[in-house]
Amino acid sequence: MSEDLRTILKKHALLNALKYDGKAEVKAVVGKALSESPHLRKMASEVFKIAADVVAEINTMSIADQKSLAEALGISLMKEKPKKEEHLLPPLPNVQKYSRIHVRFAPNPDSVIHLGNTRAALLSDEYAKMYRGIFTLRFEDTSPSVKPPIPEAYEVIREDLRWLGVIWHEEYIQSERLPIYYEYAEKLLSMCNAYVCTCRPEQFRERVLAKTPCPCRDLPPETHLKRWEEMLNGTIRKGGAVVRIKTDLNHPNPAIRDWPAMRIDTKPHPLQGKKYRVWPLYNFACGIDDHLMGITHILRGKEHEVNTQRQLYLYKYLGWEYPEAIHYGRLKIEGAVLSKSKIRQGIESGIYKDWSDPRLGTIAALRKRGFLPETIRRLILEVGVKPSEAMISWDNLEAINRKLLDPVTKRFVFVPEPVPLRILDLPKEFIAQIPLHPDHPEWGGIAHKISPSLNTIMVSSKDLSSFKNGSIFRLMNLFNVKLLDSSRCAFFSESVADVKSLGVPIIQWLPNDAGTQLSVIMPDAKVTEGVVDKNILNESLPGTFQFYRFGFVKVYREDSRLVGYYTHG
Repeated sequence: MSEDLRTILKKHALLNALKYDGKAEVKAVVGKALSESPHLRKMASEVFKIAADVVAEINTMSIADQKSLAEALGISLMKEKPKKEEHLLPPLPNVQKYSRIHVRFAPNPDSVIHLGNTRAALLSDEYAKMYRGIFTLRFEDTSPSVKPPIPEAYEVIREDLRWLGVIWHEEYIQSERLPIYYEYAEKLLSMCNAYVCTCRPEQFRERVLAKTPCPCRDLPPETHLKRWEEMLNGTIRKGGAVVRIKTDLNHPNPAIRDWPAMRIDTKPHPLQGKKYRVWPLYNFACGIDDHLMGITHILRGKEHEVNTQRQLYLYKYLGWEYPEAIHYGRLKIEGAVLSKSKIRQGIESGIYKDWSDPRLGTIAALRKRGFLPETIRRLILEVGVKPSEAMISWDNLEAINRKLLDPVTKRFVFVPEPVPLRILDLPKEFIAQIPLHPDHPEWGGIAHKISPSLNTIMVSSKDLSSFKNGSIFRLMNLFNVKLLDSSRCAFFSESVADVKSLGVPIIQWLPNDAGTQLSVIMPDAKVTEGVVDKNILNESLPGTFQFYRFGFVKVYREDSRLVGYYTHG
């Protein structure tokens, strides 16, 4: 009965979510279910409990995934008008060759993901959904010394991908696949398509630049298999040997000539410990896995074009057909740190607090600051798969995010660096109505009372210092005042028309007892202290809000205090 009930609730949750911008509501779903199946009324409490779980699951999905699930369950969406695609990606090449499209995202967990490498994840996810294909997440973590994996990075990457709405159907961790790479190394050594090179690196470099083979290259396979065994058992020490794939020594690009495939690395791996001492390099592990996992299309940066050329030799020797490789130009964002090595060094040296430091272009940082996953997806789709380098600015990102946030975000008054201001000569009691959103009167507002006996307010010290004694300005949604000195002003008039005729500024304010402390961390990591309307404490936190005349801020409870992260203006 429980599974039947979940099926009924899932149907109504999907219909409700697709009707209201991807977000289902528990009461509405239960109401539909009870209406359709009146016998469930006697177990209403259980229905509500299961409905809450089902709705939570459905609401974490993107609208595209909700539609796909509804279609898979045979739920009719006849009444829904098809939405026009805002950014349609170009078709993948040679899709007719494959029974099913299979893409992958292969991050190295030596860092978290950022705007640059997220591009491959989102483009692959879009194509998987476009073609109803398979998406594989593969952690490429086989370089314990050069790019040492960070244990917590695996799960942070998964969390960031889930937040972005990326759905993967398979997951692999390369450090768990060492026996597979060993098998193919031995096979290639036996076939004379690979060899164990014991030359010193500088000697090999001189020879490869001169297009001459090293002495190891043409030794019999038995010698190389013996050397291979010595690499594995510790007879050959770290740096003493490398497995190389034979290529054309006359290739115009020296980087492709006899590229390295396996090396000795004795640094303990965070997942595997000291279980292995010989590790595959990127091109070997990546090339083998793309074939064995059935990847049909690879989306990656143009800097990987040389890797494609390297891996083609591997595929030729093993009789495999290379996947379709789509190489796009590098993505840069003005003023953002996207280099994983620089980010990691900055965290280790204390320059950055952690992966979510607001100065970084990591997904963790953007998420913490209040950017929406849909913002990042739209930006990536706008850039697309162009081969040319793409330079984007924070203005691009903020414009998209602002457009998405503005209609759905409540507004509160925040007074940065507040100072008290006493209002004299009040003729009566005034009540200011501050709307939670000017376009949503149904959301209501917040009322603040000012009277001759309650006449002290908090205003921004920056605003106050910009006025001269005798200046007239308006207190937002209240009345106009004339500044007497640094701590006092006098009632001037109530009319909004005076503001227009005199061209006076309007500033935000709060009654002296109506605010609660809030520290706002700005994009440069500096902190702006202030007070925010204490009615924000009634909201679900963390949450993103728009502060009048200040900007969008994502507010958290941290250690019994409020901390905000500035999103943008």
